[in-house]
Amino acid sequence: MSDASSKTRLAQQTGDVSSPALRGLRGRALLLPLAVAFAVLAAWQIAVKWAGIPEVILPSPTSILALVIDKQDILLRHAIPTTLESAGGFLLASIFGILIAILLTYSEIARQALFPNLVFFQLIPKIALAPLFIMWLGIGSQSRLAFSVFISIFPIIIASTAGLSSADPNAVRLCRSLTASEWQIFTSVRFPSALPYIFSGMKIGITLSIIGVIIGEFITSQRGLGYLIIFATSRADTVVAMASIAVLCASGLLLYGAVALAEKITDRKYGVPRG
Repeated sequence: MSDASSKTRLAQQTGDVSSPALRGLRGRALLLPLAVAFAVLAAWQIAVKWAGIPEVILPSPTSILALVIDKQDILLRHAIPTTLESAGGFLLASIFGILIAILLTYSEIARQALFPNLVFFQLIPKIALAPLFIMWLGIGSQSRLAFSVFISIFPIIIASTAGLSSADPNAVRLCRSLTASEWQIFTSVRFPSALPYIFSGMKIGITLSIIGVIIGEFITSQRGLGYLIIFATSRADTVVAMASIAVLCASGLLLYGAVALAEKITDRKYGVPRG
């Protein structure tokens, strides 16, 4: 390993924000995705103008941006319920997912009884069950929340179970030899060591939660970005549909960023090293 790589890894593990190596790494991590996104948008803009593609087929990025600015009040009005329902479904999926993971970790009987069924339900095409949730829970937000939880909970359960099971057995034995209770072992050893796994599952879960809400809005909702996309495409208004998708991407980035921020906060609290 080179000296520069060693310094970068040391700065990451110690959290030395003032380290030039860490600042350079963070700057590159920010600039590279922005550069790629800008290049793709520029190529898209040039290709649309050069080929003369009609807006009904593929609008240019500048046309989409102009509509987002012009119709920001309407887009925001539809973005709020979609974002709130996605966040609500994700929070419920995280709570129930972690609780189920704790049950699977501490009970071998529950693991043998539940885990195969969880895998079975995961293999079912989720979109095929969306109409059933509407029939069971109605056309309100309850059905979208329930479907959002159903579609996003599996990766949280799997990641959390793997994390809770990966605790250092030597640390667990040491705690037991010091007469620590199972709750003390959980809070001091198992849960902190599981945090990187839990947040990995949550990052997948938040994206699936948004998908679950959008699918629900496609079917029954009279508001939300999913409804706006269906409404716009039924009128062949591709610019509005693409603008709605752009706002949906921004909403998704906001929610994903909130999860990433929570991960950083808990890492600092528990002193979890990030390699």
